[in-house]
Amino acid sequence: MPDFDYDLFVIGAGSGGTRAARVSAAHGAKVAVAEEYRVGGTCVIRGCVPKKLLVYGAHFAEDLKDAKRFGWDVPDDCAFSWATLRDNVMAEVDRINGAYTTTLQNNDVEIIHARAVVTGPNSLKLDDGREVTAKTILVAVGAHPAIPECTGHEHGITSNEVFHLPDVPKRVLIAGAGYIANEFAGIFHQFGAHVTLINRTKEILRGYDLSIRDRLLQISLMKGIDFRFDATFQGVEKHEDGCLTVTMSGHEPITVDLVLFATGRVPNTRGLGLESAGVTINDRGAIAVDDDNRSTCPSIYAVGDVTDRIQLTPIAIREGQAFADTLFGGKPTRVDYDCVPSAVFSHPPMAGVGMTESEAKQKLGTVRVYTADFRPMKNVLANRDERALYKMVCHGETDRIVGIHMIGPDVAEMMQVAAVAVKAGLTKADFDSTVALHPTMAEELVLMK
Repeated sequence: MPDFDYDLFVIGAGSGGTRAARVSAAHGAKVAVAEEYRVGGTCVIRGCVPKKLLVYGAHFAEDLKDAKRFGWDVPDDCAFSWATLRDNVMAEVDRINGAYTTTLQNNDVEIIHARAVVTGPNSLKLDDGREVTAKTILVAVGAHPAIPECTGHEHGITSNEVFHLPDVPKRVLIAGAGYIANEFAGIFHQFGAHVTLINRTKEILRGYDLSIRDRLLQISLMKGIDFRFDATFQGVEKHEDGCLTVTMSGHEPITVDLVLFATGRVPNTRGLGLESAGVTINDRGAIAVDDDNRSTCPSIYAVGDVTDRIQLTPIAIREGQAFADTLFGGKPTRVDYDCVPSAVFSHPPMAGVGMTESEAKQKLGTVRVYTADFRPMKNVLANRDERALYKMVCHGETDRIVGIHMIGPDVAEMMQVAAVAVKAGLTKADFDSTVALHPTMAEELVLMK
């Protein structure tokens, strides 16, 4: 048997990579992880965590207005400091980055702050000049924001840079209609910017239930967010005063202060040297893996967004755990991708699990759909017309719940528990037999008609 420097070498210290490294080391493996940016990955450093903190900050804009209806003497001109929020968010990111680093170190994982490139099935070269070997290599490098190929695209930014803006721009154009686009549309709008969202099709949030995303579109329009559909980017021109004029197909040009590209994410496989080991990259640029996260090279595995299966942090973590338990823990484990809940932290948020109504009709034929369409109690007293919508999709013959989809305050918090019910195969009758918890928004889950 050949001697290797490491039992496992992980490329990328994001959610999947750190979990795989930590657990593999706990199982007794000699592990190193290479990270050229910061430990924690996209989610912690420039993704889910800082974004959710901005969402919390944005919610205060409406909460302060609503407070008057609840008896609080709040001035009309409450001042908002973007710099304060931004710096506090970055401080929290630094704290979590430190916690991730400490956890790896406490588990005897060697952290190498360098870029690693694969040079063969069991070998890598670091950009500090070192060459190392490993019995097993795990690629967990995630993905990066896609940028349209158009003239002047360099004048726009992505979600990577948005957390470091010097101030809140007055006019923002967001390209895309997925979860990142709609989340930042809500954030910037609440911070006082005029937001225009453009998309090359007529749909937003493709993949989510039609009724729920239509409700978000209606509410967003009511709030004053503009949408331009069937619009393809043609170019961005920067003027001497720093303003940007965007041209697009089917619509008049628009001049803004910031262009944010939120047009999807691309696996970070370019320049990793994977071809030297015979690793197959699919047409989406992702590493092709089997059910055990193994690539076409037997000694190289991949987890997380670089495989482009489901681009969610909890999925990457589960894949990293399954990889470590299978290879080093003597406990063969595979990830179950059925009934994975997801949320969009838009304004208001939406969440879903299981099949949409259209998917259920295509796959099951006969379905029953139950809904609750109501004004949350807080919105009633605040004199807001904004309505929540909950939707339950059931198998027409068995009454089994195959999907739950929601939009309204705090639905992401409710969805975690609702997902357990769908995963467990509960029926509409099970929900009906459960006594409502009153007065709550969640009680509508057991009162749907």
